[in-house]
Amino acid sequence: MQFMDGVMFVHSRRLERMGEVLTDRKSVGQIKRIHSAFSFRAPEEFFSTNIRAHSALEPHGCLGDLGWYCIRFALWAMNWQLPRQVVGRLLGKLGRPDSPAPVPTEFSGELFFEGGVSAGFYCSFVTELEQWARVSGTAGSLRVDDFVLPFSGSELSFEIHRASFRVRGCDFDMKPETRRIAVAEQSQGHANAQEVNLFRNFAAAVRDGRLNEQWPESALKTQQVLNACLDSANAEGKPIAPGT
Repeated sequence: MQFMDGVMFVHSRRLERMGEVLTDRKSVGQIKRIHSAFSFRAPEEFFSTNIRAHSALEPHGCLGDLGWYCIRFALWAMNWQLPRQVVGRLLGKLGRPDSPAPVPTEFSGELFFEGGVSAGFYCSFVTELEQWARVSGTAGSLRVDDFVLPFSGSELSFEIHRASFRVRGCDFDMKPETRRIAVAEQSQGHANAQEVNLFRNFAAAVRDGRLNEQWPESALKTQQVLNACLDSANAEGKPIAPGT
């Protein structure tokens, strides 16, 4: 049996191109920090009717919905290495009137990997829509402002940043150095869009008859980290090792 979760952005040609840049050892260098945010400002009726505001239907709230993508991005950037420990912070909670308990509506987390790499994320049902991710390294940083749901258009892009800072006596000169990289891929609803690639890749696996072991492993690791973040938050920020 083949298992695949519904994370569309991992099937995008853009993510493949980002992976090439991260491993070229020149654009970003050695990864030191990963940071992301995914949020949207939910309308009032969301907290009275939506399943994501009911603890029996989605006990992780915004963490289980939005934080999942942030955690997945960090694990992808770290080549699916699990963090040695995580720390979670519950910044806000609320529940439907018929919910047995409140669920997270605003959450932040920190992931700590071997080798001194860290990752932070923020997810929320109460702040305006944003969905950005950044990878910072010893040579530069990678920035993508729409890593989950691409901005409308016929190409998807990301940027490589490296600022130059020069000092001459009492004077200084700070200059931005930005390189934009784009791939020809429709944002949605076309044959090469990421959601179509997801179904195409699954169909190809079915036709080939060969199990893809990475898909269920990446989903399991994402859930393990997500669970550990919530466990940490419920333990007042105690560091937790995922999978224990």
